[in-house]
Amino acid sequence: MIRQIIPLLLSVFLFSCASLPENTTLPSQAMPPSESNLLNKSISEHRQQLAMADDETLIVLLQTGGDSFETRIKLIEEAQESIDLQYYLFHADLSGELIITSLWNAAERGVRVRILVDDIDLEGQDIGIAQLNAHPNIEVRVFNPFVRGEGRNIQYVTGLGKVTRRMHNKSFTVDGTVAVLGGRNLADEYFSASEEVSFGDLDVVFAGKSVRAVQEEFDLYWNYKLSYNITLLADYEADEKDLLTLKHDFAEFRKKKEHSQYVEAIMSNGFVDMLKKGEKQQYITHTKVLYDNPKKIVSERDQIQYNLSTKLAPYVDAIKDELIIISPYFVPGKQGMAGFKKLVDRGVTVKILTNSWASNDVSLVHAGYSKYRKELLEMGVQLHEIDSHELDDLIEKTHRKHSSKSSKLSLHAKYYILDRHTTFIGSFNLDPRSHYENTEIGILTKSDELGRFLAEQFDRGIDIVAFKLSLKDDQIIWTKEQDGKIITFDVDPYTNWGDRFKNNFNSTLPIESQL
Repeated sequence: MIRQIIPLLLSVFLFSCASLPENTTLPSQAMPPSESNLLNKSISEHRQQLAMADDETLIVLLQTGGDSFETRIKLIEEAQESIDLQYYLFHADLSGELIITSLWNAAERGVRVRILVDDIDLEGQDIGIAQLNAHPNIEVRVFNPFVRGEGRNIQYVTGLGKVTRRMHNKSFTVDGTVAVLGGRNLADEYFSASEEVSFGDLDVVFAGKSVRAVQEEFDLYWNYKLSYNITLLADYEADEKDLLTLKHDFAEFRKKKEHSQYVEAIMSNGFVDMLKKGEKQQYITHTKVLYDNPKKIVSERDQIQYNLSTKLAPYVDAIKDELIIISPYFVPGKQGMAGFKKLVDRGVTVKILTNSWASNDVSLVHAGYSKYRKELLEMGVQLHEIDSHELDDLIEKTHRKHSSKSSKLSLHAKYYILDRHTTFIGSFNLDPRSHYENTEIGILTKSDELGRFLAEQFDRGIDIVAFKLSLKDDQIIWTKEQDGKIITFDVDPYTNWGDRFKNNFNSTLPIESQL
């Protein structure tokens, strides 16, 4: 036993002596759209046709992975000046490589590309990132990096409360004219391209003055002290040979994949073309972009002036009739429970949709949430959990011609509908991690038309896609209509004894602040 402990203690000691290099990354700023920019001209002409006011935002919902992927690719292809991407996850899988290839081609034609990615999932990728960063029109920065050359597991232990706090933001901005915000990271499971799991998610693409707010948020993070240019972290110096190799590899990858079943199905869907022709629903609304200040990462948790949740709170307090919550990771905690009770006590109807045990991709989160279910039901909250076999009927509505028919469907969308008028869509989950640990971003819209559409979609689909939880003889039961019959479970649906034992054990762990 002692022989096992000594190396661990030595590793901890060595890590305590290691540190990140001095951050000498130079600042840069977002580029405003120019009058000659074609995308800017097109949007301006469209706004004039719609007789939009200067302070109004034009919004389109991206409800399917295919539509969301196509929109990003088309925007990259139309970019003339700048592209800024900020993401928690950016995987080098099919969709990720297709996006990177498109970004490379944009840089080749002179577009400035800035990529900011959290370091949570970049282990072992420094060389590839450094090679990409070597392009004169591409810069890649890593947010809140781990110390290189040290084990990440050790850093999780010794850096608890520091390296465990991450940039969960997701934003995509082109030519300072159009932006995409929402719940999707850049990976196959978010774009209906994975055979293992598919996330039901929601993004919005929009144009208007709120795009400038997204640029300001991006610059705030891009120039923050925790954002490191990859050259400061990678023990590798890319050269001209690397650029030539990448150019060749990207060309070959594009040639190989552009006629793949997935790409052809997605791109033939014609979502963007239909959008341009006015064949897709567009919403004209007043909006506000809300986000955490990156100082939240290094501040005490009681410094709530930096928190997105603090900015969102007045809108929640003003609710009169109804609150609809869609949150895949839902752990209300004591503060959240008090808030729900306050709403219910003054007559507000509260409806919540979250993942079930079977659909949740993070079992610890489900354990943290499940211990609050009974109390929520007792206070009058309407609680629903996803039936993973039916998720696409509510949000994804996947076009099966390009669906990978993933073995598992999971809810990942995060949006909140207040009185069927005010809607918040973004990366923010209702859990302690989003409240206090990670940073988040989203867009607040004020539109009866948009709020009513999402609320009615919820009402139409909830009995199809989710189990309704209720109390019978002081115990939770799950009910759902299926093939004209009501099916009932008195334990978490699709679980066995081992699953429930694991969930009960996990719920006793003192880790709620990290969920």
